[in-house]
Amino acid sequence: MPRRAGPRPLMSDDTDIVSYQPTAGLSYDPADPVYWDRDGLAGELRRTFAICHGCRLCFKYCDVFPNLFDLIDRRHQGEIPLITLEATAVLDDCFQCKLCEVNCPYTVRDGHEYRLDFPKLVHRQRAVQVQACGRRLRDRLLGDPDRAGRVARASLGLANLASRSRMLRWLLEKAVGIHRGKLLPPFARRTFEDWARRTGRLTATPPAEVVLFQTCFVQHNAPEIGADTVEVLERNGVTVRCVAGLRCCGMPAWEKGDLAGVQAAARDNLRRLRPFVEQGARIVAINPTCSMMLRREYPGLVDPADREAAARVAAATMDPAEFLWGIRDEPRFNTAFQSAPEGTIAYHVPCHLRAQGIGFKSRDLLRKIPGVRLAMVMECSGHDGTYAMTVEGFEPSRRIGIKAFAAMQVAEASVWTSDCPLAALQFAQHAGAHPLHPMSVLARAYRPDGFPRRLAPAPAAGPEPR
Repeated sequence: MPRRAGPRPLMSDDTDIVSYQPTAGLSYDPADPVYWDRDGLAGELRRTFAICHGCRLCFKYCDVFPNLFDLIDRRHQGEIPLITLEATAVLDDCFQCKLCEVNCPYTVRDGHEYRLDFPKLVHRQRAVQVQACGRRLRDRLLGDPDRAGRVARASLGLANLASRSRMLRWLLEKAVGIHRGKLLPPFARRTFEDWARRTGRLTATPPAEVVLFQTCFVQHNAPEIGADTVEVLERNGVTVRCVAGLRCCGMPAWEKGDLAGVQAAARDNLRRLRPFVEQGARIVAINPTCSMMLRREYPGLVDPADREAAARVAAATMDPAEFLWGIRDEPRFNTAFQSAPEGTIAYHVPCHLRAQGIGFKSRDLLRKIPGVRLAMVMECSGHDGTYAMTVEGFEPSRRIGIKAFAAMQVAEASVWTSDCPLAALQFAQHAGAHPLHPMSVLARAYRPDGFPRRLAPAPAAGPEPR
């Protein structure tokens, strides 16, 4: 198949032709001095704007591209604007769903000579901006979920009560910029790590077949998802261990341009995970955003001294369904389900799972439950990290997610599921049902009372969970 030709070059506001070939300012590596050069960044932004303006394939994914096209067409009469505050402001609506990079025909991943990576260019622009101007208070709060979790537990439940108080939510919106109407995830009384310690699964040293990267959301907000994931893995004969002290993967900090924050979190995580990887363990990350960070972002984002460790961890990182699907031909693979949902399961595919290009392994596993009908929903939920929590992002996130909400509702399913806990929160608020994680669906299906429909007994391939 012939490679797609680029769009016709456009004139810029200063009457120069904007070439589509990479400029001397091209860099996606924070360790490269070129990355921090403001003039080099401006040249790459102009080049990328010109290519995107001529292509327009990504018009539907977020507000960045319609706003960019409007800026060029209406305010600059079809010419590429100089990179001013007006031009860079269109990037504020990028919430790092990665779908533009997944669908772009001109990417680094595809080996195209234009070497585009729009999400990484936005990350660069924000990092340069933070270097110059610092971070806002809201970005500091949203960028550190681990600290929020510690503060919430120290409040002895008051944080959850405060999230439901109209007055306190109004004050939070005015002081910090977190939208008063946003449904916020409740904080668990005890962390997932506490559960792992109580059940004898917490360790600091190898060996292990699988080490669970539980993610900050499971750690602080939904430890039951982690427990269900461990149960499913163990029912398939997998030896699972959990590691004390794992931190947030760093995406909440990085989406706000905080390179130092993400590098510090990555350094701690790599230090704890590398000994297991060196003895052959797989890292199973529950949240697709976190598996994407460990697998695709860490190797080119961390401090150069940490890159060898990052490469090793990246090669060992998997999604839980991806790992389980990989052992489907082994005798231990367990399809001895004891109960099943009635009717249809509506399965939402998160954007960051699609960005990893690993296929739809959760779908494939769910189809192993006898009698299950599956309806897949591929649209973005619109939550996208912390974007939906902000004053400026709340309403656009709802609008962007409308197609996903409608598709889940049309399925008329008895069970909704999504690999992304934040997408589940978005569906709960705007679509009327809270999806389960696929690992939770599978865990319930292994239990005789997990779902209303009882299944005929079948011999289990894997052991019962402890």
